[in-house]
Amino acid sequence: MAEESENQRLARNVNELLSELRVAQAGVQILFGFLLSVVFTSLFREASGFEKGMHLTAVVLAALATALLTAPAAWHRILFREGRREEILRVGNRTVLAGLVCLAAAVSDVVALIAKVVYGPVAMGVVGGLVAVAFAVLWFVLPRWLKRR
Repeated sequence: MAEESENQRLARNVNELLSELRVAQAGVQILFGFLLSVVFTSLFREASGFEKGMHLTAVVLAALATALLTAPAAWHRILFREGRREEILRVGNRTVLAGLVCLAAAVSDVVALIAKVVYGPVAMGVVGGLVAVAFAVLWFVLPRWLKRR
């Protein structure tokens, strides 16, 4: 098997990045659609100001996650013929990580909000915190631990 050239490696890495993004984008798009539809329900109008604030925070985080997770695909479309794959990968990796942080925060916020509405403020803190910790461990701590092994 012939060794791949630098350009082939970069092209493969960009394609891998874009493929990985499809998974995250599906999740954020479903969450975002759900969050947008909630405001048009009668129960939402009865929510407290705090609950509406939590909801808006989740909407903004989901919107940011959408922007951050789709940016590398847009960059690829605009820059790939200019030989800028290395920049797309370098900056795209950081953008995707920031998008994943926003997605994890949005999901944690939504779960905390649901726990607050259903069971109260203590459940909001406990359940929201546990979900946030699960994301942090599974998405960031565990990969670093595996990398060091």
